[in-house]
Amino acid sequence: MVDAFSNMYAPLLPLLMPRLGMSLQAAGTLMMVFQAAASLSQLAFGRLADRGHARALLVAGPLVSATVLSLIGLVQRQALLAVVLVCGGLGVAAFHPPGAMVAHTAGRARPGTAMSVFVTSGSIGFALSPLLVANAAGRYGLGATVWFLLPGVACALLFARAVPALPLAPHRPHGGGLRALRPQARNLFLLYLLVVLRTVVSLSFATFVPVLLTRQGMSVGEAGTAMALYLFMSGIGGFWGGRLSDSFGPRRVIVWSLLLATPFLLMAPQTQGWAFAGLLAIGGLFLQSTLPVNVSFGQALAPHSAATVSSLMMGVAWGTGGMLVPVTGMVADALGLPTTLTILAVLPLCAAALATQLPAAPPLPMHVEPVEVNVAAIDPSADDDARTSEPA
Repeated sequence: MVDAFSNMYAPLLPLLMPRLGMSLQAAGTLMMVFQAAASLSQLAFGRLADRGHARALLVAGPLVSATVLSLIGLVQRQALLAVVLVCGGLGVAAFHPPGAMVAHTAGRARPGTAMSVFVTSGSIGFALSPLLVANAAGRYGLGATVWFLLPGVACALLFARAVPALPLAPHRPHGGGLRALRPQARNLFLLYLLVVLRTVVSLSFATFVPVLLTRQGMSVGEAGTAMALYLFMSGIGGFWGGRLSDSFGPRRVIVWSLLLATPFLLMAPQTQGWAFAGLLAIGGLFLQSTLPVNVSFGQALAPHSAATVSSLMMGVAWGTGGMLVPVTGMVADALGLPTTLTILAVLPLCAAALATQLPAAPPLPMHVEPVEVNVAAIDPSADDDARTSEPA
């Protein structure tokens, strides 16, 4: 749900740009603003989660993101849109580090698979967003985004009831954080760089492909459907990437996924319409299969700072890549979108070269024992049953 709301902006650009008088560079700048809020701030939220505030963040994040980002279609000025994106982005950022901590703690001996489930769930929501939002706005106008407020808040409140029962790593009031990452600084920095390269490619395609497809003659709804296909296939790639990393090792999966993504991303901008969408979807399948692997690999390198590592890989690295999207928009204004996207398609090769310098496998053990779950907090009858079962 959180990732669905985080992807409401890009599919609406074909309608927002003429209403607000935005150029491609301005659209990319606002994407940078959103990514800075939704990603860079994850480092602070990750440290809070590692120090015992994970449950509060898990409750607040979905509620804030659903409430604020539903208002995107109502704004009439670029400055107000920036405010909405920043506030909603902070809600998105608050959720992801503790959410990744839960996945890592619950994963036990198969962290790649556990992280792939977490990431794929988000990818499904991310993929459904353009399908639902773009079609609703294309048919009923931008004001239709507010329709998603009530179901979003309802889902957030239902999730809040389950938060007390989620498994968490034991918090460290004075330890962990960035200091605990120093022994693995080189490997984490390599992971960070390749995530930045992957992110600038994936975000640039996700941001500007709807604009390109509508310029080629697709309706806003059709462009949203094409993007949903790309994002759905990306989610499938993320799921299988995590599972394959548990069997064949994370470095091998990262390198081959990036290499296989490149030819499809190179061919896509040379075509139009649904051929473009099909090639892009296959490229996304391989490109995004590295996403859960990068996170679980980083967590395995520093298992006692799982939320902080997650904030670096899913937050700071994504945010840095997002901050480069305005550069993509500026180049696209000068060279055109097809040429710019073709240039971007080469970057996964650079990321693959970096990945070859990573260790073949992370150190073991990778699992951190979870803290005790307070089941009675959400099911009081469980506590009563426990008392009645005690021997007299």
